[in-house]
Amino acid sequence: MSAEDVLDLDDSFQSWSGLSRNASNQDVGGSRTHLVDSDEEEVDHIPWKGGPFPRASSHPQAQQDDRTKRDSSLQEAAKRRLPSFENIQQHCSTGRFDLLWRLMSECIPEDKVSIQREIVRHVEYTLACTRLNFAKKHAFQATAHSLRDRMVERFNDTEQLFDDVRARRVYYLSLEFLMGRTLSNCVHSLGLVGKYSEALDELGFQLEELYEEEKDAALGNGGLGRLAACFMDSLATLNYPAWGYGLRYSYGLFEQRIHNDSQIELPDCWLTDGNPWEVERLDVQYSIRFYGHVNLVQVNGRIKSCWEGGDLVQAVAYDNLIPGHRTRNTLNLRLWASRPTRQLDMELFNEGDYQGALDARQRSENITSVLYPNDSSYSGKELRLKQQYFLVAATIRDILARFSKTQESIIDLAKHVCIQLNDTHPALGIVELLRILLDEEDLPWDQAWDITTNIFNYTNHTVLPEALEKWSVSMIERLIPRHMQLIWEINHRFLQLVSLRWPDETSRLAAMSIIEEPGAGKDGVNGEKLVRMTHLAIVGSKYVNGVAEMHTEILKQGLFRVFYELWDHKFQNKTNGVTPRRWLQQANPALSKLLSLACASDSWCWDMSLLRRLRSTCNDSKLQEQWRAVKRGNKQRLAMLIDKECGVKLDLDMLYDVQVKRIHEYKRQLLNVVGIIHRYSELKRMRRDAPGLLAVVPRAFILGGKAAPGYYMAKLVLKLILHVAKVVNADKDTNQFLKVVFIPNYNVKLAEIIIPGSDISQHLSTAGTEASGTSNMKFAMNGCLLLATLDGATAEIRREVGEDNVFIFGSRAQDVERIRKEQRNQCCSWSVDPRFYNALSRIREGDFGPPSQFEDLLESLRSERDQYLVGVDFGSYLEAQARVDRTWQQPEEWTRKSILCCAGMAKFSSDNTIRQYAEDIWKVR
Repeated sequence: MSAEDVLDLDDSFQSWSGLSRNASNQDVGGSRTHLVDSDEEEVDHIPWKGGPFPRASSHPQAQQDDRTKRDSSLQEAAKRRLPSFENIQQHCSTGRFDLLWRLMSECIPEDKVSIQREIVRHVEYTLACTRLNFAKKHAFQATAHSLRDRMVERFNDTEQLFDDVRARRVYYLSLEFLMGRTLSNCVHSLGLVGKYSEALDELGFQLEELYEEEKDAALGNGGLGRLAACFMDSLATLNYPAWGYGLRYSYGLFEQRIHNDSQIELPDCWLTDGNPWEVERLDVQYSIRFYGHVNLVQVNGRIKSCWEGGDLVQAVAYDNLIPGHRTRNTLNLRLWASRPTRQLDMELFNEGDYQGALDARQRSENITSVLYPNDSSYSGKELRLKQQYFLVAATIRDILARFSKTQESIIDLAKHVCIQLNDTHPALGIVELLRILLDEEDLPWDQAWDITTNIFNYTNHTVLPEALEKWSVSMIERLIPRHMQLIWEINHRFLQLVSLRWPDETSRLAAMSIIEEPGAGKDGVNGEKLVRMTHLAIVGSKYVNGVAEMHTEILKQGLFRVFYELWDHKFQNKTNGVTPRRWLQQANPALSKLLSLACASDSWCWDMSLLRRLRSTCNDSKLQEQWRAVKRGNKQRLAMLIDKECGVKLDLDMLYDVQVKRIHEYKRQLLNVVGIIHRYSELKRMRRDAPGLLAVVPRAFILGGKAAPGYYMAKLVLKLILHVAKVVNADKDTNQFLKVVFIPNYNVKLAEIIIPGSDISQHLSTAGTEASGTSNMKFAMNGCLLLATLDGATAEIRREVGEDNVFIFGSRAQDVERIRKEQRNQCCSWSVDPRFYNALSRIREGDFGPPSQFEDLLESLRSERDQYLVGVDFGSYLEAQARVDRTWQQPEEWTRKSILCCAGMAKFSSDNTIRQYAEDIWKVR
């Protein structure tokens, strides 16, 4: 392809999109053509030359102008051919080419009858069912397959375009992708909700009911995986050339059940009924090596390292397509499954050792069996390290295979490839790419390292020291010996650089070294050296970013200060965001319709700045009335869920106070439950006929979240919540004013009901411990008020929505270390609110079950051991809750704040975040 043939990506995308959406049957420019347009408002979905994303106007004249401009664009686009047309023609005989091109140029029809035919065809031929056993589960699977067909069509066209324009591609590597359910997202993104609803209705099924047939793809633990899912949605919607890479776990995050007031974990069998969305790529497999040894060999007069022996495991690709919203751009999330290189050891089998014959297969498949195996044992740690290397090894191989199609030199790799590390889990990718460039591509070290460090970028997601990954040197040497050699060399060269900058500061060398020596940190025990994965990620990346302004400043001035002093240009902030398509348009359809009405446009779902129009109408009585009606409907939906799952009936007039997130000491669910105990105690002191009861705000405290299987203290917190709920809900004196609910097995599906139905949401992390938080964004986006510490992205949310519209409490990040030091030295300049000790005394007295079971929990709250400042912040927390009560008693004021919260969330759309990554870090269009 000549330079003249390489089209500008924006122009090519617009032309290609127009060709692909042509409503005629004429074959134009070698592109697909539609037999029937895919949505009622055609202009809503067709990019044009005047801009990448035209949207339908509600004004009739504007709609006509839109159509005229669109038609002109299509006529211009029809004169152009994609470069791929000529390329393919060179390799095919004329007759074969013409037939293939004609057969593959037509898009799947999208009228009602065609949709029905496709669904029925999949029922009969894909699922092998008949009209006599056409059940709801079959309808879901057939519908999913029909939608997948459309995404495959779009994906193939997308890939062809990106190949033709030689786009620089972004690869997003994450050990977690918490995608949730796909059906709703897919039909909304493709603009086919109305047509599929009508088609299914005539077949006897409701689209909304089919949503419930789908299981959550829970391939993530929480915010990290959900962020990755939001980013993939935005990358597709904004037409960026990108892929995601992760692992296809056979079992996702465990299923949480409550038994005897305790959490029990069951396997999450999300693949029991198969996954109709994925495309199994048996033709895409790579052999991944573990263990073995490194030999020095001479090749062409040059000494090379050769990693040999050990075990080989096959990485098999499964593609999960990600549709862009109102664009044909469709991206791919490629998940790797581990398989044995050979299925059965026939020699052992013939000798009668049947179990031994299958052992190798089992060991191979274990790698991608479970999300986050318990790493409290050596074997658990090794399995987790295997997962991390397996992901990056297969991914780097795949990226290089795709790059090889460009027929360019490997030294130009960084011009075409950009890799984003979502936390340190994929940081071994830096070493893997370096190994391939050195050992297989025969590049000199300096050149190989320069290419590597211009490809990788690292996002940090935590400031908690215990969450910063470290792996023992001996384990890495055993599992991937060549990589440990390279890590030693990387560290040696890096420390030479540090020594040149600060020649006499040996303490700085120890602080910055990738290798942590025994005694240098609390983890370096028993004479064991550790590899600091965060340091490796920083040294090997071009850019390092935090995920909220406060978090990034903590990284620069605290956790990574020594690196910031060396490379201040590396560090950036990219505040997290969430996709409004999933978390507002789909999760809250009633509010979405109201927003479109109030903003006179539905374009807010990709341009949230339009929601700022609500600020001028937030006091409008009609809007407030409609707003409250929407909220009440969502609360009713949540109350029905709680009644079904928990057997607790909630009054819709109660204030629904929600805290749903992973259970962890730093997230301080304990602060919430001690506050509930205090509120319960105050209610018990009042006589049932006391005038003070008239001023009480009825509250329903709703909690949810999972405790890690090996996290003892988190499980104790959960046990206390369940005991308090049992006592409070059974008390007839108070339960009309106070209810406590714990919703088990919190996941994306439940979040889509809980978040829209919440009145206020609690975000209680100790200041300076939460990197960003994204659930706070989802709640605020849905008009839910926040009760929060000034931590993570909350400070930015408060600034955007208005300081008076967020209930802030607690210690500030800059004071936390001083307070902890004072606690340890027992020389506090402050005192703990006595109401805190009164509430704890009720636990000690056995009001919520045998106190002995909570002894360790109570011990952790002693002043000198209160690491997360639960007691310190308790008085401020109760004051904030009192402000919440007073505001709730003013419905118009509460509704105004709710509207302003939603109106101020434009900054926290993941679209905004992705644009910043693309411009500042990835340098892609």
